[in-house]
Amino acid sequence: MTSLSPLTPHPSPSAPVIAIDGPSASGKGTVAALVAEALGFHYLDSGAIYRATAYAAERAGIDLADEAALVALAGRLDLRFDAGEVYLDGQAVGDAIRGEAAGSVASRIAALPDLRQALLARQRAFRQAPGLVTDGRDMGTVVFPDAGLKVFLTASVEERAQRRYKQLIEKGFDASLPRILQDLRDRDARDAARSVAPLRKTDQALLLDTTRMTIEEAVRQVVDWYAGRVV
Repeated sequence: MTSLSPLTPHPSPSAPVIAIDGPSASGKGTVAALVAEALGFHYLDSGAIYRATAYAAERAGIDLADEAALVALAGRLDLRFDAGEVYLDGQAVGDAIRGEAAGSVASRIAALPDLRQALLARQRAFRQAPGLVTDGRDMGTVVFPDAGLKVFLTASVEERAQRRYKQLIEKGFDASLPRILQDLRDRDARDAARSVAPLRKTDQALLLDTTRMTIEEAVRQVVDWYAGRVV
């Protein structure tokens, strides 16, 4: 199902939510999008919101250490998801915000508490009938704490680095496997240690280690878990 704009004015608090959290390059985005497609739900890539914010800030010449300016920018961000593409001010920016540099910058600004708060309501606005599948690092802990199904999707850091390397090469980006591996280790440490909404598995979340799983197997597992919750 086509994703909604975060400016959607009337979220549906009763719409079911599947929250998939996990570290960078674990495959959670691909799995979440395919689960949404299988169930006919909307899909929210929360990481893209931070990446797009970082991209818009750099394009506007905003100092990434200026949290007040970033919060103001977040309030007027014209961001839309449609058919797998990300649109900023009506322009497709999916490729521009998917690189390693954009991800690193997004990880840094995601640690800013006031910016996270500013983007919270915009993320929650994606909660629309018939349901929402969302992925990120705090979807089940902060953004949608009442999600009916919470999944913590992970894989070994070595496997995640291989996946990210392959993905970047296939898209024509220059990539270094050792550098990606180190970057993922740094991001894991930063995401787990941040004071606001740190990456962590809650007791309610089901662990899904995809190190030795195919995407299809991971999607099937999440759909089966959801079916078990709603029967």
